[in-house]
Amino acid sequence: MAVSVRKPDMRRRTIAGLLFRVGTYLALLLVVGPALWVLIGVVVRAVPHWQWSVLTTPTKGTTGGLENAIIGTLILMFGVLIIAGSTGVMAGIYLSELAKPRRNGKPSGGLFRTASDVLSGFPSIVLGYCGYVALVVGLGWGFSLLPALIILSIMVVPYIAKSTESALRQVPNNYREGAAALGMSKGYSLRKVVLRSAIPGIVTGLLLALAIACGETAPLIYTASFTDAIPSASLIHSQGFAYLTYPVFTFYNQPAPEAHYLAYDAALLLVIIVLILLVSSRLIVARTQRHSESQGR
Repeated sequence: MAVSVRKPDMRRRTIAGLLFRVGTYLALLLVVGPALWVLIGVVVRAVPHWQWSVLTTPTKGTTGGLENAIIGTLILMFGVLIIAGSTGVMAGIYLSELAKPRRNGKPSGGLFRTASDVLSGFPSIVLGYCGYVALVVGLGWGFSLLPALIILSIMVVPYIAKSTESALRQVPNNYREGAAALGMSKGYSLRKVVLRSAIPGIVTGLLLALAIACGETAPLIYTASFTDAIPSASLIHSQGFAYLTYPVFTFYNQPAPEAHYLAYDAALLLVIIVLILLVSSRLIVARTQRHSESQGR
């Protein structure tokens, strides 16, 4: 028996669908618009005055180049990747795979999750001040690399742990059951089966952590200060450490046009670093997915 639909109802559904589609387009514009506005603004201000000597000349006051800041930012990102990456991934693995579930079936580790959520909600300037009091002054390390790495790692560990746990929970249980049926130990199946399937989500979390680390300023001012010297191998007592966000934050407020140009150049370099991270993560995810499909065949 055919069900007739009245024209007013049909018209109402059409209008509702059209409004919903327009709303989604507006939401997309609100997300993409500010990103394009920032990107275009940085490029328009930096490119006309760009000089390649910026990459090979250290900062001299508010003039010179950004060689020391570029090297310092890359060192900070590598250190955060090692410290926070290993800690956050292991924490996510524990929460997803090793923590015993409660009797009601809900995942355990509630205290750890609560602490992680609280830590991720702390303002970065508060963590920087705590690092200044405890590490720079309390332990006498001075403005140097190690206090900055510790504070930045503390900031981003919750994001890595949460993204790792989420990625591991999205792996179908059939993978784990199949590995157990083949006689694999839990650790071996975790390394060879589960983690390989969760790599895209884990890489995304690491990308977010590195993007946060290279874009922070307040905790670095408290723990690393700034210096015009090329970063050394000393972890402590280095009398300051250079990074790209300091020129962006400080030089823009200087009266000299040369300082403004350095601020624009530093902002452009930060945007390029983030884009490189994004493209690298996409390549890793694509290669991992192709590997998984070939293994499945």
